[in-house]
Amino acid sequence: MRLTRHSDYALRVLLYLGAAEEGLVTIGAIAQRFGISRNHLMKVVNRLAAYGYVETLRGKRGGIHLAVAPEEIRIGALLRRTEEDFSLAECFNPRGQRCRIEGTCAVRALLGEALDAFFEVLDRYTLDDLLQNRHDLAADLALTERPPCRSSGSST
Repeated sequence: MRLTRHSDYALRVLLYLGAAEEGLVTIGAIAQRFGISRNHLMKVVNRLAAYGYVETLRGKRGGIHLAVAPEEIRIGALLRRTEEDFSLAECFNPRGQRCRIEGTCAVRALLGEALDAFFEVLDRYTLDDLLQNRHDLAADLALTERPPCRSSGSST
């Protein structure tokens, strides 16, 4: 299974906002940092706002920020909203063609169990769990400067 770009970008936006911690962030700053189309990212942000994950403020001093605490954003729930189709095979799609071996094939049950396990894992994690390295992530995103490394040796 592969996540759509929409879900990938939604996760990136939330990680960026979580790493930024305070203040407003512009869509342009996120787009530039990740090398993503600003127009495409606007669609993602609008959807995240509709779901209540982010708040947007328009105007000259506008931007976006998390609307809920990172520990309240479950990754499984997020992906269930941002992904439109979890049909791992044609037999999962109710509008798909009827399979000739549907009554005796065990593939659908196997893939259904795998999909349930996939979400069972994702449901255990929140955005806060993904932000445990918040300071390093903020430095990688150029939100803060990385502190200089301390030398462990002594000069003689």
